[in-house]
Amino acid sequence: MTEATAREAHGEPHGDGFGVRLNWLRAAVLGANDGIVSTAGLVVGVAGATSERSALLTAGLAGLLAGSMSMAVGEYVSVSTQRDSEKAALALERRELRDQPEAELDELTDLLAERGLSRDVAREAAVQLTERDALRAHARVELGIDPDDLTNPWHAAGASFLAFTVGALLPLLAIVVPPAPARLWVTVVSVLAALTLTGWWSARLGAAPTRPAVVRVVGGGAVAMAVTYGVGSLLGAAGV
Repeated sequence: MTEATAREAHGEPHGDGFGVRLNWLRAAVLGANDGIVSTAGLVVGVAGATSERSALLTAGLAGLLAGSMSMAVGEYVSVSTQRDSEKAALALERRELRDQPEAELDELTDLLAERGLSRDVAREAAVQLTERDALRAHARVELGIDPDDLTNPWHAAGASFLAFTVGALLPLLAIVVPPAPARLWVTVVSVLAALTLTGWWSARLGAAPTRPAVVRVVGGGAVAMAVTYGVGSLLGAAGV
C-alpha cells in the first residue's frame, strides 16, 4: 500500500494545500454570513419604513453590490500585502543562502532540532534538504511559506465577492418575491435558517462546538434585524 493510499484509507486529509483550502472554505462561509446579515439588516430596515417593492429592491441591490465590492477590494488589498511580505521574505532568504550558506545550514539544523530531532539527525536532514532545494527547505521550515503556492489576491477577491453575493441574494429575494403581508416574516425566517446553517458549518470547519457558534451567529443576525427594523419603523412613522 502506498503512502497516499494509506492516508486515504485512514480518512485524514494531508498535504501542503489542505490548510490553504480549509482557510479559503472558512473564508467563503464567513463571507456568505456577512452577506446574509448585512443585506438582511438593510432590507429589513427599509421594510420598517416602506412596503414598496421597488424601494426594497433598490436598497437590497445597492447593499449587495456595495458590500460585495467592499469585501473584494478589502480582501485584495489584504492578500496583496501578505503576498508582498512573502516575496520579500523569500528574496531575503535567497540572498542569505547565497552570501552565508554555512550559517543558513546551521540555522536550518537548529530549527529541525527544535522540532524534536536529535542534533545528528537534524544536521543530516538539513544537509539533505539543502542539497535538494535550499530555498524551499528554509521557506517551509523557517518561514512557513510554500514558494510554489503563494497567496493569490485575485483569487481571494473573487472568492469574497462571490461568497458575499450568494449570501446577500437570500434576504434580497426573500424581501421582494413574497406578497407584501408575508415579506418580513419570510425574510426573518429564511435569514435565521441560513445563519443557523452557516454557524453550524463554520464550527464544523474549525472543529469547534456547534451550539455556541450557532447561537452567536443567529443571535447577532436577529439583533441586527431587530435594530434596523426598529430604526426604519421610527423613520417611517416620522415621515423621513
